[in-house]
Amino acid sequence: MDDMGALDSQNFPQSCRRLDFNVEKEHHVQETVHEVLVETGEKLDEPNLGMEFNSEESAYEFYNKYAGKIGFSVQRSSCNKSDNGIVIQKTFCCYKEGRRQEDKRTDQVKYQRPNIRTGCRAKMTIRLQMNGRFSVTKFVAEHNHEVVTPSKVHMLRSQRGLTDAQSAVADMANNSGITPSTTMAFMSKQAGGKENLGYQPVDYKNYLRKKRMKAMERGDAGAVLEYFTKMQVENPSFFYAIQVDEDDQITNIFWADAKSIMDYSYFGDVICFDTTYRINSYGRPFAPFIGVNHHKQTVIFGAALLYDETTESFKWLFETFLKAMSGKQPRTILTDQCAAMGNAIADVMPETYHRLCIWHIYQNAAKHLSNVFHGSKSFEYDFSRCVYDYEEEEEFLIAWNNMLEKYDLMQNKWLQALFKERNKWALVYGKNTFCADMKSTQRSESMNNVLKKYLSSKYNLLCFFTHYERVVADRRYRELEADFKTRQSTPILYVDVEMLTEAAKAYTPEVFKMFQNEYKKFLSHTIHKSGEFDTVLEFQVVCNDKVGGRLVKFDTSNNTVTCSCKKFEFVGILCSHALKVLDYYDIKVFPSNYILKRWQRDAKVGAVKDHLGFTIQSDPKISLGKRYSYLCRKFVKIASMAAEYEDAFDFADRYSDKFHDELPECIKGIKKLPLMTYQTNDENVDAEIILKVFIINRLTIKLLSLIVSAHKL
Repeated sequence: MDDMGALDSQNFPQSCRRLDFNVEKEHHVQETVHEVLVETGEKLDEPNLGMEFNSEESAYEFYNKYAGKIGFSVQRSSCNKSDNGIVIQKTFCCYKEGRRQEDKRTDQVKYQRPNIRTGCRAKMTIRLQMNGRFSVTKFVAEHNHEVVTPSKVHMLRSQRGLTDAQSAVADMANNSGITPSTTMAFMSKQAGGKENLGYQPVDYKNYLRKKRMKAMERGDAGAVLEYFTKMQVENPSFFYAIQVDEDDQITNIFWADAKSIMDYSYFGDVICFDTTYRINSYGRPFAPFIGVNHHKQTVIFGAALLYDETTESFKWLFETFLKAMSGKQPRTILTDQCAAMGNAIADVMPETYHRLCIWHIYQNAAKHLSNVFHGSKSFEYDFSRCVYDYEEEEEFLIAWNNMLEKYDLMQNKWLQALFKERNKWALVYGKNTFCADMKSTQRSESMNNVLKKYLSSKYNLLCFFTHYERVVADRRYRELEADFKTRQSTPILYVDVEMLTEAAKAYTPEVFKMFQNEYKKFLSHTIHKSGEFDTVLEFQVVCNDKVGGRLVKFDTSNNTVTCSCKKFEFVGILCSHALKVLDYYDIKVFPSNYILKRWQRDAKVGAVKDHLGFTIQSDPKISLGKRYSYLCRKFVKIASMAAEYEDAFDFADRYSDKFHDELPECIKGIKKLPLMTYQTNDENVDAEIILKVFIINRLTIKLLSLIVSAHKL
């Protein structure tokens, strides 16, 4: 049966099941509709001339309800307004009204949308009357096309939408974290089929999107802006950026406080980026930028709330992140397997090595190759060796092909796609790039687990920021504790040798523990000279409990050492194989060029500037204490000088009273100053920064004058 002409055999007579339509038989359409309505016993409220409505919207709702019974969709057509913007006349027409204009690009377009326009003249026109009501002044009932059957009415654009009851269920499901697809399946079952729902999956998703945006518009948008502004007032180096769509509604948000920016300057060589955690009440992906500090603890470089996970959103986010970090690109970024994310990283961070999280690789492998994992005990071992063990590309390729042949996976599409990205996950391709001993985004996963302890789906967006601060503060306090222990304790040495002593002084305890383990290992290694090329000597270093060895090269001209395991290049500490060669040449002093600053106790030494070029003060409370301490010392010094002579005392007393009386007025004036913008180097600089600099300079001049005057007396 023709899909467009098929009518339900239980509700419609045989004579109405199949109709042929053309422009000359418009009246036939209307007659058929009336026959159907008479047959089903349904009442048709048809518009008629002179019918009045209280508003334009009520007129549209009436005509749309009528259209639903007939079987067509309604669209708003022409509109006439007065000079002051009041609607005088409005026309609602059939969605097949008009004709599509010829597209000159027809030959160049691969896919062309089907033409739905038939030039249908069905319409209803209303006009504003003297009594303030709208009256129907024109009504055309005839259509020149086939109308849809009742089972398909819910597919018409103007007929689609959630009822109040459906919206309530949708809200409850969304707030409970139930996915849209699961909710749709439940509501379809409840309604007796998808055709009885009255809407389609895309309408449900659009409803959730509008709901999120309305929530942002009503309160959260203003509250978030107020929160960010407050944070920036407390510390001008606080950075935030908000992206809006064409309707000026918030889509993506990024923020990073001063401490995060400072941490990135010290430890931003490797970052993990993950979007698996979502704020349940909004469904927005939460995307933190995670790193590792010199204590091997998790640090947060910034965070974002995304509207979606498209290439465009990721590009905006990565560009904004680099702007906040003064353009400094990380050496390595670890992410999950996301094509949109990968495309954005390639465009925005061309200097950054993109690695895929090994944990996600294994998760996806277990999903796509479940039959192989369960059917063979050796597959996981062979797959793991391809990921980690091989040091030469040729060895990796041979092992990969052998694995495919052994388990009959030559035609597996998932493995074929994975192989194309082998430079992002196989260690043989990434061992020359520093990764701070991170092979996965599990630090991000761990951060997400911590967030779940602090955050609840009942919190709104502003509450999220408040509780997010608690998570960050907790992480930073752990770093403070580690700093304290580092300064107040000394690691226990495995053996009392100069190299370990120097390493203990330079490294933090956690990193020293890694280095000392390598030192222990080399004592059981054996070494064999395998070649000599000018000043470069080659050695095979073999672990006693393992088959095979590592190739270590030592340059006698500058005492540099490289190992085929690439531990120093990948982790940042010397491996046991390299240490064995250094010991072979009786080098007992730790080579300073092999102690990376990012692993040292003093890794955070040095001032950091924000994206505007101002020196960052990481904690405004600490800065306040420092200023207070500084002024106290100044005034104690002044008091000591002035107290020696009576005239100097009177002078200082008079000026201190005057200073005490004028300072509150100065502070009061500062608080009343309007928000201004200072333009420099094409960047908007908060006027408060300029104002603070001015106040500090003026205060310094007054204090100096006071000191000089007292000194002269």
